[in-house]
Amino acid sequence: MSPTRSKKPAPAGDLFSAPPADDGSGGDTRHVPPVDGIRVGIGGWTYAPWRDNFYPKGLVQRRELEYASRELSSIEINGTFYSAQKPATYAKWAAETPNVFTFSLKAPGRITQSGALARNIKAAQAFIDGGLAEFGQRLGPILWQLAPSRSFDADDVAAFLDGLPRELDGRALRHVLEVRHDSFRDPAYLRLARERRVATVYTDSSDYPSLADITGDFVYARLMRSRAEVATGYPESELDDWARRARAWAEGGDPADLAHVGAVGEAGARPREVYLYFISAAKARNPAAAMALLQRLCAR
Repeated sequence: MSPTRSKKPAPAGDLFSAPPADDGSGGDTRHVPPVDGIRVGIGGWTYAPWRDNFYPKGLVQRRELEYASRELSSIEINGTFYSAQKPATYAKWAAETPNVFTFSLKAPGRITQSGALARNIKAAQAFIDGGLAEFGQRLGPILWQLAPSRSFDADDVAAFLDGLPRELDGRALRHVLEVRHDSFRDPAYLRLARERRVATVYTDSSDYPSLADITGDFVYARLMRSRAEVATGYPESELDDWARRARAWAEGGDPADLAHVGAVGEAGARPREVYLYFISAAKARNPAAAMALLQRLCAR
């Protein structure tokens, strides 16, 4: 399987072979569907260095999302961590992408970064009700990133997760928690998250705990080790490893070479959707890393 892209040359003065349309495939022939349930992407789409090594020369900034969404299968929106957007903005972003594309969103830090989580349930509901329905079928997981200083408080975490809405306009919502304190390396946390079918981010980073234990119905990985001196961000051997792990997750496996708190395979074997993003580190290299990983997945 390979990403579907137009073979026709773009019209003079245009960088795309067809404008976005709203049918089953996104209308235009440039799109990257998930590969066996695996989506690969980056964090955001507005970053000046990408105008030298990812976006075509001459591409106007207002079309960067349009282009990125036709080279990748998902993007994690980080801007919402700092400020929620208006419904019209969410609708605009959705309209610029193919129908097969998916966004994940990082929830506002004011909800997750300080104070008791349980006291912010109404704020979490307000964020979700504040326009996320405009994404329609393009709405992917909602990421709730905890502060590195927040230790595991079972009662508080349970109350917060219990209070998160499970549906929006008839569509099931997918929640994923990113924990950044070592105290979450606790079987009690795994039980709590699994009981609520909330996924836990696998964070590939030396700065934060890496929990590969599967706690939800999908897998969400944030890879944060790209290197500036490597054109594809990650060496070929490491990209091969991530392709292998992504396939294993999608097929219901549980890669034993990643750090676990509990036993490998404890969550049970069943196919799962996979969301894998190249984030931070040598950020200029992340689009190249994502596309290199997609090529490996498609070459199977």
